[in-house]
Amino acid sequence: MLLLYGFLLTIFIALLAYRARSLSKSGAFAAIFLGTIIFGLGGIPWAVLLLTFFFTSSALSRAFKKRKQGLNEKYSKGDQRDAGQVFGNGGLAAAFVLFHFFYPESNISWIGFAASLAAVNADTWATELGVLNPTPPHMITNLRKRVEKGTSGGVSLVGTLASLAGSALIALLATLLVPTDSLITVHWSLFPLITFAGLAGSLFDSLLGATVQAMYFCPKDNKETEKHPLHTCGTETTHLRGWKWLTNDWVNFVCGGFGAVVAIVIR
Repeated sequence: MLLLYGFLLTIFIALLAYRARSLSKSGAFAAIFLGTIIFGLGGIPWAVLLLTFFFTSSALSRAFKKRKQGLNEKYSKGDQRDAGQVFGNGGLAAAFVLFHFFYPESNISWIGFAASLAAVNADTWATELGVLNPTPPHMITNLRKRVEKGTSGGVSLVGTLASLAGSALIALLATLLVPTDSLITVHWSLFPLITFAGLAGSLFDSLLGATVQAMYFCPKDNKETEKHPLHTCGTETTHLRGWKWLTNDWVNFVCGGFGAVVAIVIR
């Protein structure tokens, strides 16, 4: 019965998100699949964290859409999240809910779930709000080097503070909404733990973006980009650096995984 309720609720939310152009068709179906697992098998506390990530990230993306218009040529995808983005951001969270369902006596499920969402939320907030930084960002592997806004691996003060805030929001909710069936006894300790883990995951995302994420080059616009096989201008892009399989969706997945591992290890 819980799965049915989760399924119906997720369909409603996915439909609204699709009509608002926050999700593509494939993204809506992926959201229904993951949402059914998280809402149906997890329950309200787990659903609240997921919905907080989705609604805040979608709101920020919409609010600062005009400021990002000149940066779309760098990003692999637009504002509408497709299935790859949905699984990249929420797939690991759903896996922790499944782990909790089969092993309810373990306390790592809630910690890993919250930390993975804190990490992807931190990364999303950094991306959406980092464009407000008045100066070009620094490359995370060489802080003396300035790069264009939107460059993978670029970090800024505004972006880092936004990342911290995004992680702290999920951490606060994770502290206040600890499931009654979890074995976590000292709730207050979750806030600094999840906040730190989320920020660490976001910074690791930037490190991957600067080193091994697949990046391409548009010879017509003379621009580095995540887009492949065609750039915004329609020109075919050529591989510039990084592992070809490590797209932005996989980087987001690893970002969440790194945050979860950090939280579980130091809990």
